[in-house]
Amino acid sequence: MMASHTFLIAGGGTGGHVIPALAVARELRQRGHEAIFAGTREGMEARLVPQAGFAIEWVEIGGLKGVGLGRRLRTLLQLPVGIATIVRLARRRHPAAVFSMGGFVAGPVVLAALLCRLPLVVMEPNAVPGFTNRRIARAVARALVSFSETSRYFPAGRTEVTGLPVRADFFAIQAKPREPALTILITGGSRGSRTLNRAARESWPLFRAAGRAVRIIHQTGAAEFAATREAFATCGLEGEVVEFIDDMAAVFSRADLVVCRSGAGAVSELAAAGKPSILVPFPFATDQHQLHNAEALAAAGAARLVLDQELDGQRLFREVSALAGGETTLETMGRAARSLARPGAAGRVADILEELASGSERVRSKAGATPAF
Repeated sequence: MMASHTFLIAGGGTGGHVIPALAVARELRQRGHEAIFAGTREGMEARLVPQAGFAIEWVEIGGLKGVGLGRRLRTLLQLPVGIATIVRLARRRHPAAVFSMGGFVAGPVVLAALLCRLPLVVMEPNAVPGFTNRRIARAVARALVSFSETSRYFPAGRTEVTGLPVRADFFAIQAKPREPALTILITGGSRGSRTLNRAARESWPLFRAAGRAVRIIHQTGAAEFAATREAFATCGLEGEVVEFIDDMAAVFSRADLVVCRSGAGAVSELAAAGKPSILVPFPFATDQHQLHNAEALAAAGAARLVLDQELDGQRLFREVSALAGGETTLETMGRAARSLARPGAAGRVADILEELASGSERVRSKAGATPAF
């Protein structure tokens, strides 16, 4: 029977970082291990991690990329303090390995892990690695990626294509038979997207005038919910406009086509569900990672890529009409999306962390030494 270990997990800021990290933490807990998080009080981890029953160590840290000079200077001043916080945590709790899912908090955590000579596993779900992962690429024990082309950024022999941990409900979605009305899910994420909201409103009269049978499910976010719902009520189309979708997998199962941004979480869910999509990358994403994600799905034949500045009601209407007009276009795209899916990612991350923990334990035992904190 494998010994119980403690693992340190960094994943914060957005749901795209926190939710997959929690999936790994739950898997570790089921195997008898302890998972401790490092996070900020401002990110989604502040609510989701304690809610899931995991301990969290608070670190004050901001971003370095895509921020103003003042924010960058504050982050540089916070970095040594954040590293020291994690080093003290390592001395107290002796984690066997560190897993980084990304976010602002990843910077001080991975640097502390390297200082403490702890095995470091990073998950890079985007086609092009983020700032922190690019800087420490050569020092990682293992890099877990979603796209095979991402492997070139890390040392040979240390990468594995695992995909991003995604809820099992998405993998359980069955291929949807074509119906007379095409069901289109439009979502800009939990906070919504002004570009997608505007384009959707502009497209509704065009669908109505063309007599195309469509059913709309539109998640707007809080800011534009009332105005968008009011506009939809008079457009004459079937469907619903909602502020937030609690069970996205259930709504995915009803959709024939998804129109959304292309963050790592979104594209992983599309692949798991086998859903064709029109992807509109957020133009201000760090290092244009959403654009690279969308390009990867488009190259696989799973999605159509439309740049943010090119999307309006006319373009959305044309793209949907072209995809719906093909007899098997959407079905072919759905199969291409599902071919990119990687089930069991959380379990595979836990396997790797256990392997590294056992290896480190053997090394320390042979050396007759305690961890170098």
